[in-house]
Parts: sequence; C-alpha cells; structure tokens
Amino acid sequence: MFTIDQIKEAHSKVKSGADFPNYIQDLIILGVKGYDTFVHDGSVVYFGLNNYTASAEEKYPEIKVADFPNKELFIELLVKHQHGETDYMTFCTHCAQCGIAKWRVNIVEMTCTYFDKSENEILIEKIPS
Repeated sequence: MFTIDQIKEAHSKVKSGADFPNYIQDLIILGVKGYDTFVHDGSVVYFGLNNYTASAEEKYPEIKVADFPNKELFIELLVKHQHGETDYMTFCTHCAQCGIAKWRVNIVEMTCTYFDKSENEILIEKIPS
C-alpha cells in the first residue's frame, strides 16, 4: 500500500492547479482511490483498497471557513487556480473565504466534489485525464 511519504513526493511536483491532472495520475500509480482534504488545516485522509487509509496531519495554521458558501465566487477563483494563477495556499484561503470546508477527490470516478461545513455538495467537477 501507499505511504504518506510517497504521496508527499507526488504532491511536491504540484505548483498550481494546472499540475493537478498529473498529480492524479501519480496517485493512481500509487494505488490511491480517493482522498478528502480539510480546508481549515490542510489535513488529508487518503483511501485505498480494502478500506486502507493513510492520514496526513495539518499542513498550515488553522484558517476559518466561512459559515455560508458563495458558489459563484468560488467557481471564479477555482478557474483562476486551475489556470495556474494561484498557488495551493492561496487556493485554500479562497476555499475558506467561499465557505468550502473540504473537497473529496474520487479517483475511480475522476471527480472532485467540494462541500460546505454541513457536508452539502457545492460543486462536482470531472477531473481531466
């Protein structure tokens, strides 16, 4: 099974949202089936076969997630990130400002779903392969 060190190595190649599709390909090779990223501190839980999980602790000081989502602004900022205009920390800050509490990447379905604090789905995207 995969380790957090292997995932960190793959993630170290990501400089902006434009690098995300290649990162997903690296995770597929490692055997990752999906993961949840928690915006308030950057912690991540990765999922593999047979209920295998590996957790990465918080990556940055806690940021406050807005209580109510702003889907329109989030989409605007997400597009900028996907075009390489913002780095990861800026994207996380934008998520928090827009009320996005976590995102779930499902590598099997090739989707990324963004959730608010109440676990409501705010946006579901197809991941480009």
